Amino acid sequence: MIPKFVVSVIALLITADAFSVNLVPTKVLNIPTVSNVALFGSSGDNILSRREVVAHTTAASIATVSILGVTSPTVAKADDERLIEFLVENVGGETGQKGRIVIKTKPEWAPNGVARFSKLTEVGFFDDCRIFRVIPNFITQFGINGDPKTQALWRSNIQDDPVKVGNTRGTVVFATAGPNTRTTQIFINTGNNNFLDKQGFSPIGEVVEGMDIADKLFSGYGEGAPQGKGPNQGTIQAKGNEYLNANFPKLSYFSKVKFL
Repeated sequence: MIPKFVVSVIALLITADAFSVNLVPTKVLNIPTVSNVALFGSSGDNILSRREVVAHTTAASIATVSILGVTSPTVAKADDERLIEFLVENVGGETGQKGRIVIKTKPEWAPNGVARFSKLTEVGFFDDCRIFRVIPNFITQFGINGDPKTQALWRSNIQDDPVKVGNTRGTVVFATAGPNTRTTQIFINTGNNNFLDKQGFSPIGEVVEGMDIADKLFSGYGEGAPQGKGPNQGTIQAKGNEYLNANFPKLSYFSKVKFL
């Protein structure tokens, strides 16, 4: 059994967009932290609880762009389940190796999350996105656009959905930096991560085809910097695919994402 404090640390590492804020660090565990992510303090060895993040975070609002639907999403209806196809390149880190993952949205589980996910798909946000964080038997994470200008258009947060189903293998979930901070980052649970349920991670859909491909996405770079040698989320947002292609060329990525 995984100790509770380890589970909490793992859950905190599933973070969404980095915000440029000044946080008052509260020491919980003496472990390395990600200074560019809102859940972590700037002292280098402190972690904030989710409640403390909300108390100290001053999220900067970016102007909404109506043409991309960045304003508050229309809540999807419960009967609007849709299939979304993700065409994958560099499966296993090998050039020319292709795959396919199909996700079914579940608005009855998380209407706010599904509405944002659907809008991102509609405008082609996920096309050419690198799958920058792959931790085998835990999660596969993506959703930072390769163009920093495009990414900046989607900083507006969406309201949380109550957790109605568990974070079981194959469920698809928004990453978050605390309550009501979901934006564009998504992860697929590649393990049974029910301990995330109490952290507020609400599944928005499930993989109905291609979990074998999800398990083969390149994981060789390990955890993101500075905990590991993988991509730094803040640098991805600042430099996009230019940074990833130069430093992490084996990352698997989506060549095209569309509704079926």
